[in-house]
Amino acid sequence: MTRVLAVSDEVVEHLWTQQVRQLDVDLVLGAGDLPFDYLEYLSSALDRPCVFVPGNHDADLSGYANVRGLWTKAGMPARWPGPAGGVNADGAVVDVAGLRIAGLGGSIRYNPGPNQWTERQQARRARRTTRLAGWRRLRDGQGVDVLLTHSPPKDCGDREDAPHRGFDCLHEMVRRLRPRVLLHGHIHPHGEPTPDRDLAGTRVVNVVGYKVFEFGSTGSPRQVRHGS
Repeated sequence: MTRVLAVSDEVVEHLWTQQVRQLDVDLVLGAGDLPFDYLEYLSSALDRPCVFVPGNHDADLSGYANVRGLWTKAGMPARWPGPAGGVNADGAVVDVAGLRIAGLGGSIRYNPGPNQWTERQQARRARRTTRLAGWRRLRDGQGVDVLLTHSPPKDCGDREDAPHRGFDCLHEMVRRLRPRVLLHGHIHPHGEPTPDRDLAGTRVVNVVGYKVFEFGSTGSPRQVRHGS
């Protein structure tokens, strides 16, 4: 059994205290648009790894490379602006705490800011990440447990205003990867219910605020706690 704390978009004040240790989780997942020092605190206080994808209000993390503990950008030493110790899963496939996580950060492009993509750009990134997951599955037989995104799939928990439209390409990504769950942020509830949705057999969950899940060996994870 793997317990996961998933967070996104809204800082939960009581989690930014020692109370967070009561959650007793194995992994922190960040779905974007949170202060990086908040993610650092959660990971440090819980003494657990943190895997995240950037949101449209986060810093641009592209172009950085970590070589033997030294961060570089364009071949020059640089200070990585992301959370210390965090694993950026944007466009990647990572194995942490017994789970395989594929990530795709960012939102639909609506202004010149970072971590925003046109549908065509995001579809290209989604295909590349799907291929990475496919190669990994051919090598060891393990599929993707979690598809971690900032934005939801189009018409699956998104909104009609331009900044909050979901990505259509996530539908094909889900059909090909068949993850056990898709966790996303970006859509603030504003007091409205955010029911889980089903997409081609995958459970789609809005984790704005926080939610805690228990992953068994198979099947969809069980949600055991939530809040904002």
